[in-house]
Amino acid sequence: MDEKLSFFKDGIRLDGRRPGELRPVKIEAGVLKRADGSCYIEMGGNKVIAAVYGPREVHPRHLQKVSRAIVRYRYNMASFSVEERKRPGPDRRSHEVSKVSREALEPVILTHYFPRSVIDIFVEILQADAGTRTAGINAASVALADAGVPMKCLVSSCAAGKVDGQIILDPMKDEDNFGEGDMPLAMTPDGEVTLLQADGRFTVEETREALETARKGCEQIYEIQKKALIDRYSRLEEPEEEGSNV
Repeated sequence: MDEKLSFFKDGIRLDGRRPGELRPVKIEAGVLKRADGSCYIEMGGNKVIAAVYGPREVHPRHLQKVSRAIVRYRYNMASFSVEERKRPGPDRRSHEVSKVSREALEPVILTHYFPRSVIDIFVEILQADAGTRTAGINAASVALADAGVPMKCLVSSCAAGKVDGQIILDPMKDEDNFGEGDMPLAMTPDGEVTLLQADGRFTVEETREALETARKGCEQIYEIQKKALIDRYSRLEEPEEEGSNV
């Protein structure tokens, strides 16, 4: 990107948003019939699907924990998810994102209800546009709820960024690639932080502002997550039409 090109024009970002505005978010729960729980999410240009299986028996058995279930999280970017075709299979980044995403969700899952079991979470990035780890966590949280996995609450995730010296919410691709900083956050509805990372340079005051900005984004996403689950179970409760053979 040309260094002379500003990320703002009259206070508006390159994609038409204001600094504290989320990209459009669409969430749908229960999209996969063969998974115990599933979710599809679009956050801006990101398209992500999550599937949950379990609680179920652990294989191999030596991985079992006698007092709780283990949680496994697999984050994967499809080869076609980025402009330049990605090499298939896991890489160092996918392992890192899988680890921090699992750690973001594990505190709210009541794993002690299911000793010697495993809960598998699969997150597939179909199209990437910056913020795939936060989109994946949002989708996985809804998929866990859709699977009926006992949880204290949902986890919502969003990032703040820094471009042209200004703090913004939910950076898109160019802002993420050429901006000055990125701060992904995941939290529960009562404000417990389960994930906080930072890349780039933030002053103490900018760190506070970025945290508050990302927190407000998480609150907005939480409402969308709730609505997706309410819509999902409202459909299940609808009576079948008379004469239906289903």
